[in-house]
Amino acid sequence: MSGMKPITLLWLRHDLRLDDNPALAAAAARGPVVPVFIWAPEEESPWEPGAASRWWLHHSLEKLAAAFAKAGAPLVIRRGPSLDALRALAKETGATHVAWNRRYEPAVIKRDTAIKKALVSDGLEAESFNGSLLYEPMHVATKEGRPYQVFTPFWRSLLSRDEPAAPVAAPHKLTGPAKALKSLAIDPLGLLPTIAWDSTMKKTWSPGEAGATKRLEKFLADGLTGYGRERDRPDHDGTSALSPHLHFGEVSPRRLWHAVRAAAGGKPVAKLTGGAEAFLREIGWREFASHLLFHFPHTSDAPLRSDYARFPWARDPVGLRAWQRGRTGFPIVDAGMRQLWATGWMHNRVRMIVASFLVKDLRVSWLEGAKWFWDTLVDADLAANTLGWQWAAGCGADAAPYFRIFNPTSQAEKFDPDGAYVKRWANADAADYPEPIVDHAEARKLALAALKTLT
Repeated sequence: MSGMKPITLLWLRHDLRLDDNPALAAAAARGPVVPVFIWAPEEESPWEPGAASRWWLHHSLEKLAAAFAKAGAPLVIRRGPSLDALRALAKETGATHVAWNRRYEPAVIKRDTAIKKALVSDGLEAESFNGSLLYEPMHVATKEGRPYQVFTPFWRSLLSRDEPAAPVAAPHKLTGPAKALKSLAIDPLGLLPTIAWDSTMKKTWSPGEAGATKRLEKFLADGLTGYGRERDRPDHDGTSALSPHLHFGEVSPRRLWHAVRAAAGGKPVAKLTGGAEAFLREIGWREFASHLLFHFPHTSDAPLRSDYARFPWARDPVGLRAWQRGRTGFPIVDAGMRQLWATGWMHNRVRMIVASFLVKDLRVSWLEGAKWFWDTLVDADLAANTLGWQWAAGCGADAAPYFRIFNPTSQAEKFDPDGAYVKRWANADAADYPEPIVDHAEARKLALAALKTLT
């Protein structure tokens, strides 16, 4: 027995890949690995994965299971509670170690902390790693030791640090457990819709690590150079569309960082310009979002700026429904909302436009928008969703001031000048196309009047 290598349970969550997976690398270096995914959405309440996220997860798990089987350590799927599932697997396998990559959502931090304590009290070695950020939020602070609330100094701080470590290649061969383990099939988890609304999503996306790699390679070859110019044009294919792959951890931010640097000639990031600099800055915004949610965990449900708790939001279920369905009578808004419904994704510039419309033209609370995006986006990420919606509402960190109110018509003229995006997603010439549900000029006045009530 003394010559046997210790068995590690690799608890997979938002790190559905073999490449550059620190917890996997540590487990594989020690000995046999038992990769496990535990479906326990209730443990993430009140932000349990939405419908589009579940759809993505189903397909990503299929690809992950195939990859682990090929490497020699079959993926085990169990239902929660997570602690019970890990304890049961440790007993079944004789595992002495449990390893995972950290997550930063408030409910998950609380859950993981309790699980780690319980596993250690059981006599197991429990170790967590950084697999989803370049720099973890607990290690980034201002000179005064406080969290950042403005992006530019945060970004400067990241650029002044040592480069993130180079990514670690996927292990070619893994040693799995000596005996086959019971595992749930993916279908009974019930992640797919009962009514098939996912046909366009199937054509649009390839969930999984191989899909992420292909998407990254295409972007480096075709999209990186012009990214700074093209990323604001919803009528062009100018973004990387890597956000869902990043959210589910099918590609690591370290892999992206170093791949973009290499494509740009290997310069230090602080000296990059053009598309490469613009893209890595967006990775910086992703880091900033996690930084904020980690340090201000209440912001997923309440404004960072406490004075906005008194903002007189309107109760407008009819307007909210029209916005959700893409029937506001403002073509750029409707195009965005219909793109979202069809594909589970929306162009970032259009996200800003539709968010401004909801919180300023309709004066419906940003939380209503955040909940809708949470359910319908394949890249629904609690940190990014919170940052984006509070930015639009003027109540968060580094937010657009509330009095900055996007005019949907002029935004469309600027960013979709030929109307190609609107034409693709919302036929404003159709006989049943609705009249505008608000007068923008009047709505703007009402929004500014509501803002004055806070002073």
